Amino acid sequence: MMGGRALLLLLVSALLVQIRASDPLLYEPFDEDFEGRWVVSKKDDYQGVWKHAKSDGHEDYGLLVSEKARKYAIIKELDEPVTLKDGTVVLQFEVRLQNGLECGGAYIKYIRPQDAGWDAKEFDNETPYTIMFGPDKCGSTNKVHFILKHKNPKTGKYVEHHLKFPPSVPYDKLSHVYTAILKPDNEVRILIDGEEKKKVNFLSADDFEPALIPSKTIPDPDDKKPEDWDERAKIPDPDAVKPDDWDEDAPMEIVDEEATKPEGWLDDEPEEIDDPEAAKPEDWDDEEDGEWEAPKIDNPKCEEAPGCGEWKRPMKQNPAYKGKWHAPMIDNPNYKGIWKPQEIPNPEYFELDKPDFDPIAAIGIEIWTMQDGILFDNILIADDEKVATSILEKTWKPKYDVEKEKEKAEEDAAGADGLSEFQKKIFDILYKVADVPFLAPYKTKIIDVIEKGEKQPNITIGILVSVVVVFVTVLFRILFGGKKPVAPVKPAAEAEKPKATETDGAGSSGDKDEKEDEKEETAAPRRRTRRET
Repeated sequence: MMGGRALLLLLVSALLVQIRASDPLLYEPFDEDFEGRWVVSKKDDYQGVWKHAKSDGHEDYGLLVSEKARKYAIIKELDEPVTLKDGTVVLQFEVRLQNGLECGGAYIKYIRPQDAGWDAKEFDNETPYTIMFGPDKCGSTNKVHFILKHKNPKTGKYVEHHLKFPPSVPYDKLSHVYTAILKPDNEVRILIDGEEKKKVNFLSADDFEPALIPSKTIPDPDDKKPEDWDERAKIPDPDAVKPDDWDEDAPMEIVDEEATKPEGWLDDEPEEIDDPEAAKPEDWDDEEDGEWEAPKIDNPKCEEAPGCGEWKRPMKQNPAYKGKWHAPMIDNPNYKGIWKPQEIPNPEYFELDKPDFDPIAAIGIEIWTMQDGILFDNILIADDEKVATSILEKTWKPKYDVEKEKEKAEEDAAGADGLSEFQKKIFDILYKVADVPFLAPYKTKIIDVIEKGEKQPNITIGILVSVVVVFVTVLFRILFGGKKPVAPVKPAAEAEKPKATETDGAGSSGDKDEKEDEKEETAAPRRRTRRET
């Protein structure tokens, strides 16, 4: 009898553990108004108004960024801190950029415990956090952040460790789910809409910048390069002598004495003449405007002739030209290599088997965005991946399917003016290409070109060719070396329409230069004479 009771208690306990494991540690669906559960920052910088609003086209509610060009801050304190040191932890939330995202963040900060007496109304960008996760896009930034703030046990200082080569932010206006799965073996997986985009290890120096574990040694800051240290691998040959017949004063080009004037050359005809059809404007005032002169046009008689005006013999390359003489380079017998300071033990070095995470005591959204319409929903912290997947399937997936159908219908209605399904697949692939690690220095330019292509679907092929050229060029440089610069990523359509340049609201020096170039190009050009060729 006692054995039966013990077995029953064991089964009940196992069931309770299973039920507990299936419950999220935190779940915020925003079915009800956030007031009373979330605290809006009272700091003066944060004037953005949060609203409890429906997602466009759905009956589902979320937390809405309602105004453009504002700073926003809101926080929710947890009933109990969530530890990240033991077992799996899943961080997940849904964001819809209903008006797109040209410049702004849509990430969440997972706040560590604060000092005694801290007030949630004081939440701002200085509030210490453990993890920052989510999309951010502005200028050269286009990434899904994953940042860990970790305390160095040697110095006691917190250091931000940024995920290297993070995935890009989806470019559309649909609902998307961002998931970070932290595993007990130090693995981190980043998912977007349930699809894995990145898998890294907290302790890998290849995955985080700076590395979580500092290097064992550092360059000695007090070490100085000796004065007699010679870093020149090659030097001019001190024994070399300039040849006697080396003429440094010989010009690069000389007159071609063998050239003869082409037959039919019109010596007495000017290259340009007054436009016979031009007339002095009626409102022209000689006293105020000066003497009126007809604009010049190319002399039509010169079109059929070899040339007009005074003929001069053309220049040709001087066979005697050698330029300035320089002694040939030879190996430097005193070469010692490139000097580097000696390595010393790093006083900040430490070892660990896994990160010493601070617990999560609150979740906060602290952003500065130029766009409104950003909707947060279904914020989740769980210790079971299946819980996160289940919530994704029940809450996000039905909405996303509806949004995709609507988007497809709008594309079909737009016809040639919209992006076809084939073009969308191309751009999806190009976004993945932009995430390739060795293209990181060119990622900003590539994404900029892709986004222009999405706005001008007719140049899709040009965009594809441009990105492929960059990809092949960089790959070629990696394989074979070379110092040749990468060809600029530029849509073919831009070359055909030089006047359709995009400028920002404030303008820039580059914009000014382009306009000056246009002025020069649109001024009456002077036709190059044949005698100059």
